[in-house]
Amino acid sequence: MSLYKLAPLSLAVAVAASLAACGKTEGPADAAVKFDLSQVDAPGIAFSVADLDPSVAACVDLNGHVNGKWLAANPVPGDRTSWGSFEVLGERSLAIQHAIVEQVAAAQPAAGSIEAKIADIWRTGMDQAAIDAAGLAPLQPTLDAIAGLNDGAAVAEWLRGQYAVGQGPLFSFFANADFKDSENVIAYAGQGGLGLPEKGYYFDADKAPIREAYVAYIAQLLELSGVESAEAATQAQAVLDFETRLAKASLSRIELRNPALRYNPVSAAEANAITPNFDWNAFFDTLQVPAADKFSLAQPGFFAELDRMLADTPVEAWQAYLRFHAIDDAAPYLAAQFEQANFGFYSQTLRGQKEMLPRWKRVLGSVNSGMGEALGQLYVQAAFPAESKAQMQHLVDNLSAALKVRLENLDWMGDETKQRALEKWASFTPKIGYPDKWREWDGLQTGGDSYLANMQAARAFNYRYVLDKIGKPVDRTEWGMSPQTVNAYYNATKNEIVFPAAILQPPFFDPEADPALNYGGIGAVIGHEMMHGYDDSGSQFDAKGNLDSWWTADDRQLFDQRADQLVAQFDGYEAIPGKNVKGRLTLGENIGDLGGLTVAYDALQMALKENPESAGLRVDGLSQDQRFFANWATVWRRNFTDGELRVRLETDSHAPANFRAVGAPSNMPAFAAAFECKAGDPMVRGEGERIVIW
Repeated sequence: MSLYKLAPLSLAVAVAASLAACGKTEGPADAAVKFDLSQVDAPGIAFSVADLDPSVAACVDLNGHVNGKWLAANPVPGDRTSWGSFEVLGERSLAIQHAIVEQVAAAQPAAGSIEAKIADIWRTGMDQAAIDAAGLAPLQPTLDAIAGLNDGAAVAEWLRGQYAVGQGPLFSFFANADFKDSENVIAYAGQGGLGLPEKGYYFDADKAPIREAYVAYIAQLLELSGVESAEAATQAQAVLDFETRLAKASLSRIELRNPALRYNPVSAAEANAITPNFDWNAFFDTLQVPAADKFSLAQPGFFAELDRMLADTPVEAWQAYLRFHAIDDAAPYLAAQFEQANFGFYSQTLRGQKEMLPRWKRVLGSVNSGMGEALGQLYVQAAFPAESKAQMQHLVDNLSAALKVRLENLDWMGDETKQRALEKWASFTPKIGYPDKWREWDGLQTGGDSYLANMQAARAFNYRYVLDKIGKPVDRTEWGMSPQTVNAYYNATKNEIVFPAAILQPPFFDPEADPALNYGGIGAVIGHEMMHGYDDSGSQFDAKGNLDSWWTADDRQLFDQRADQLVAQFDGYEAIPGKNVKGRLTLGENIGDLGGLTVAYDALQMALKENPESAGLRVDGLSQDQRFFANWATVWRRNFTDGELRVRLETDSHAPANFRAVGAPSNMPAFAAAFECKAGDPMVRGEGERIVIW
């Protein structure tokens, strides 16, 4: 559960690729290349009273008061679909990463080193002429194999081979802690296979233009691969029909918020009874992972339908589906016409992005997806001051103390449940900046000939690493984000909160700032991630990270009643005319915001009591409480394209940023007191409306 959803073209590391393997290097080790960042010039986005809009009262709209002027002056750039605090900080991270990879490539690093492998991906990705000259040739063996499939059994065999190298298109298959035994890793299989963002895109009447554009895009890619125009159109419709059938058997994003619907432990024999045309023993053998005495086959209805399709869907439809997805998946690493077609649908049509990111940013995204933690090791060595980690630990300790007091004094929770909640509090594990142990990259083979080949090699290597966890104890030193990612997250099965190095800058964190800004920024983020342990989903996991109800029935009912109030609050926010936020979809993040900001405020008051000089401190005419809430709003400074916002309303578990800026403060009497708001002001929820959960 992350702090916010990364934009589609942002340069974060895929979780499967960034899970950190245990290596032998402790801390931010010296790299083979000494980096010079003196030319990195990227502006920040710290809170400033100059940004405040006096024409919009804080009691009317905190977001408009703090962010209105900045948002009006900073529309979404043409190569983006959103623009705000996270993106501005992301730009600085990118600038540092760019300097690093350029200097690595220029240094001619030793063969086999992580620097050499990063340089291979970088050089082949930046060689547009060679990529264009190669055309579709790097993918042709895959397409030829698909053309040779002749029945459902051949398709099933093909799929097994593709999953073995991390190229499986139809469902997710990954390693994770067992929800009922969090000390050990099992395999998880889950629904997938859709090219559109969510199952509703296949059925909703207002999504018909998107479906039409999707069919046109499928046909375009097939034509580019050599399929004749009329046949490409026929195959494109077959792909849409194929995916529509999968979508009908899939659960919605809201349903998938329930961990119980993501966990269904079975043996291979039990799974085979659900999918007689897809042999899970053969699948596990091909992937070279332990025999499946127990793995999670979540969403069994989806797999039953997939199995029927192996039996009753013409092989030509299977070939069209597999051919399209093979090309679509490889398009960002192929010749310009393929990359541009991919951008044209997913970014322009679907999300409203006007132009591609510069090539260097796109290739840097590939370095991150293929070797994110390796680049992160260089990033930390070059750019992360050790003192930031120590100061963050102090803030985490203060937030933890404030949360404990709040848990102990809850008036709606009984003693039995409260004791279990405190047990969970005591087991939180914070991770700050970067992993204590870095992943090793021995065995990854890269070269200077093919961009796609390098990306396929990295994917296969990373996926092999993931598969090798199955049947082993959980390694709690691993990270699920790279240090250069501007984000944070909570992991329920480890009960850990994680803060990568790149987020530790203003407006989130500034070692020179007054207390209010740090508590309203990174303090609220720390609180947010802690509160995920107590949101509608995380609260179903106990102190050891097991899916286990630790609530009395009465207390759970009281929690659900309060959560339902928060659902209603966000259901009432209209993001686009006729389109409201989905309060149930965004519930976990909204609980995180409300509880996190509340606990951060408590921690600020504790810190101010310890330092009376700061308690009365006013900076630029604002009190500490006012600056606390103002910086909270600054964090959520963000513009969206219309297309991006529409996609997020359907798929994102985070509410749009403007509603996050106002949602939690409107429930806090401390906000009203700070700005001398009156009953009836839009930012003041009345006694019967005000929501308190944690």
